[in-house]
Formats: sequence, C-alpha cells, structure tokens
Amino acid sequence: MALAFNAIAANTPKKEIGIQLYSVRQLLEPGKKYDGNVGGLMEMLGKMGYTQFEAANYNDGKFYGLTPAEFSQAAIKAGCKVTSSHTGRPLNDEELRSGDISGYLAYWDRLLDDHKAAGISYVVLPWMNVPSNLADLQKQCDALNKVGLMAKEKGLRFGYHNHSHEFQKVEDQTMIDYMIEHTDPQNVLFELDVYWAMMGHASPVDYFNKYPGRFPLLHIKDRREIGQSGMVGFDAIFNNASKAGLEKYYVEIEEYTDGIEKGAKESADYLLKAPFVKSSYSKK
Repeated sequence: MALAFNAIAANTPKKEIGIQLYSVRQLLEPGKKYDGNVGGLMEMLGKMGYTQFEAANYNDGKFYGLTPAEFSQAAIKAGCKVTSSHTGRPLNDEELRSGDISGYLAYWDRLLDDHKAAGISYVVLPWMNVPSNLADLQKQCDALNKVGLMAKEKGLRFGYHNHSHEFQKVEDQTMIDYMIEHTDPQNVLFELDVYWAMMGHASPVDYFNKYPGRFPLLHIKDRREIGQSGMVGFDAIFNNASKAGLEKYYVEIEEYTDGIEKGAKESADYLLKAPFVKSSYSKK
C-alpha cells in the first residue's frame, strides 16, 4: 500500500494539504492498524500527500499520549508538521454565573504553553453550545478575547471552529455573526467549516465577503470524501480564498464510503488534482 501511495504522489503536484487527525482517529483505537502509534499514522498520511496536521487529542499535557516535543518530532519524522490543534473549552455554567474565570484562564495558560512547546501555531476551540441569551454569548466572546490575547503574547494564534448550530439565532442575532463582530480580529480568528456552514443554510463565500480576512483557517469537508457529494462548491471556496484571508486548510472526514485509508487518499487526490487549489496559502 505504501508503494502505491508513493507512486501516485510522485506523479501529482506538491501542495500544502492539511488533515484533521479526528478524521482517522479510529485507526488509533486498540486492536486497529495504528493502535496507539500516531507517528506511524502520520507517516501513512504523509505518503498520501498530506503535509500538515491538525490535532484533536490534547489531554493533560500530552498529545496522543506523547509529550509536546515527542509529538512534534513524530510529525517531523513523517516529513510533515503539526500546525493546528482543536482543544479547550468555553466558559462553563458556574463561570458564566459567577464571573470568576481565573481557573478558566489558568487552564488555558497551561494549554497554550504545551501547544507552543509542540511547535503548533494555531489553537482552535472546536465547540460551544448555543447560549440561551446574548448576555451569556457576550461573556463567551469576552473570554475568547482574553484567551486570544494570551495566545498572541505567546506567539500563537487562537480561534473558533463552527458547526451548523452557530448559524441559529440567539435572541435576534445569528450566533456566528455576533461572535465575529464581538471578538477582536487581532486576537481571535475563525476556522470556517464549509460543510457545516452549508448545513446551517449559509454560503461560505458570502461569509468571506461579509467578514473579509476573518477566516485564515478552513475545514474542507463534504458529506463523505472531499468532492463526493457534489453539493459543496469547492471551486468557488478556493477561488475566493484571498477574500477569506486563507492561510491553511484541513480536510475533515467523518463518514467514509469504502474505508478510512481509501477515503483519506481519495480526498488528498481530489485536492492535489484540483486546478483551483493553489500549492500554498501560507503567508510566511
């Protein structure tokens, strides 16, 4: 299988393509092919054409059971780099009620230090429930601004990733719009998941135009493998990447037609071959 990956990669143009490791998490489960061996998993993905990873398994100072330094070295050994991570939490009910967020900020302080030690550039909060009122949503935005400033002072970038529920209304305001408008663009970025935006009845390109430069990260996602459904306008999304402010994107796959490895490879091939996808969007 590895030989086949290398043969295909040699005949396709090199591009910076990221993948959210959540997409292949099942291969790390006990008894599965890469049981606990995230380094081997990243090496396999690198042979498919992926060049960077977004983590989704930080816990108590470790990534997939590895120290920050070990995790970074495992990616480098695979010829790739971990550039982003989904992690963290929003304010909980007690913090919203009391206003005491000292423990919350201490939690984020350690988390950010561990991510910096792993050489990760972007730290992304992947989920927040829909608040019951705008007052609580504003408190969450204020907290995001504080974490974003902490990240910036450590040389990191901090952001938020959407699902479909952020396109619901909180009182009379669309949640995601309110979040974008009430966070500091110097400290808080947004990673737009283009599939979940569509499931929320929103156009990714419309959001690029409404909030230019606020989406330096994208999740490139489809119903199954990338390009499988025909319902996501990836050409329009990538053709408007400059308006979004795109720097990096990550494939995310939650359902597969015919196996995880095959689906991950098909998704990489789609982007490698797509004429509307540039070799790189990095600003550095």
